[in-house]
Amino acid sequence: MMASYVYAIMLLLPLSAAMVVFQQNPYQALVLRGILGAIAALVYAMLGGADVALTEALVGTMLAITLYVVAVRSSLVMRLGVLEGEGAKNNLQWQPMLDYLRAMLKRYQLRLELVPYADEQTLRQGLAAKEVHGICLMDRPGPAAEAVAPRILVRVRRLADIFATELPGAIAEARLYGDDDLGPLPEAPTLTEEQ
Repeated sequence: MMASYVYAIMLLLPLSAAMVVFQQNPYQALVLRGILGAIAALVYAMLGGADVALTEALVGTMLAITLYVVAVRSSLVMRLGVLEGEGAKNNLQWQPMLDYLRAMLKRYQLRLELVPYADEQTLRQGLAAKEVHGICLMDRPGPAAEAVAPRILVRVRRLADIFATELPGAIAEARLYGDDDLGPLPEAPTLTEEQ
């Protein structure tokens, strides 16, 4: 007959599994997955399955968590193609835009990685070839024109949705890139009184 503490430990399995499933932060989910594997290995050992417990501890917990960490770490990056050189960096909106993008993406557990390109043609080709998730186009205003907000084209719908809801137009304009669409951004529609 099993002791009552075994049942109490076994109840931790579905509880920890539910916590893994409903966790929003991927790193916290990895920690909870490790706890789930350790509890499962403990239950197997208490029930007399030492070989299964060892397998769960080594493969199900340690190896799986290591592979998940590598996968999560590499997938939580937004690669943004930018023009290298001083042209973009001299724009007054460059650093505030980067700071805002980093802070905004951090709320979604994403890192911003800048990928420099030599000219605008290779920048656009990098987006078309899926080397980057998006590109930043820094328009050069004329001598009498005001500063123009940078334009960001992204090819990932989720990033386009994030930018559409959280990126102010004063910092940068963003839109989703289609395979046939690398032209200039269209003008924003204006609302009339009939609408």
